[in-house]
Amino acid sequence: MTLVQLEYIVAVDTYRSFVSAAEKCFVTQPTLSMQIQKLEEFLNVKIFDRSKQPVVPTEIGTQIIQQARIVLQENQKIKEIINNQQQEITGELKIGIIPTIAPYLLPEVIAVMLAKYPDLKLYIWEYTTDDIIHHLKTGVIDCGILATPLIDTNLEEYPLFYENFVGYISKNSKLYKKKAIDAHDFDEENIWLLNEGHCMRSQVLNICRTTKNNKPQTLTYNTGSVETLIRMVDVNEGTTLLPALALRDLNTKQLNKVRYFKSPEPVREIGLVTHKSFVKRRMLQALKDEILAIIPKSMKQKKKKDVVGI
Repeated sequence: MTLVQLEYIVAVDTYRSFVSAAEKCFVTQPTLSMQIQKLEEFLNVKIFDRSKQPVVPTEIGTQIIQQARIVLQENQKIKEIINNQQQEITGELKIGIIPTIAPYLLPEVIAVMLAKYPDLKLYIWEYTTDDIIHHLKTGVIDCGILATPLIDTNLEEYPLFYENFVGYISKNSKLYKKKAIDAHDFDEENIWLLNEGHCMRSQVLNICRTTKNNKPQTLTYNTGSVETLIRMVDVNEGTTLLPALALRDLNTKQLNKVRYFKSPEPVREIGLVTHKSFVKRRMLQALKDEILAIIPKSMKQKKKKDVVGI
């Protein structure tokens, strides 16, 4: 039994495909299959039920894979001990981030980290909150940047900053003339929302306390992009809510459509999340430091605001 064989069964369990697992492990599919078969022969059990598509582990296979993940994580700790001793930041860091944060946060952070740490390889994916949680638990990613708290005993959370929401109002809306808004102002408004599955959709609905409006809804548009929400208000009227970091990309004309909430403003906590067994602490601290370096001081301090649940 080898570490490579354990890596292969974890990969197949993660991607539920021998072909995809082989691609991710940078080996041919026959090589991966042969090594898994050798491990099954050594243990005298079937780890995967190959008759099902997508492939699934057997009952005993599930237990073996769970232990394999622990073994691989413990093995990684040895490498981290060496890196810490040498005061180096080197290796791979796999990051999942929600789409409502990624375009406003990561470009600057990535540029700085790649310049400071040339031996660090970053792999980044935009995922929904549920996907980030799943991938953290299965080891596909090392850390997630998303709205917290999650209240999950298998995960560690590190709050980063607190981002308020603002209204983005078309000129034809009755809210456009208001200097400040509150949640009840949206009761009769057409609100553009993100797709189901995006945590910001739940946050917006939680702020507005309603999914109803009195106007007939003739269009349902599904999007995962904050930029699309802005464009829909610009062209098709209505309203939406934006996270504060999105204001950085607005022009003067668009900023005139922004309305802030009366106190207390709705706000969401953004944090770094890892699995409890995560060991790449120096990498995580470097990422955290670079994120905080570009965040306004006012957003780093927790104020007496309503932190929106997801």
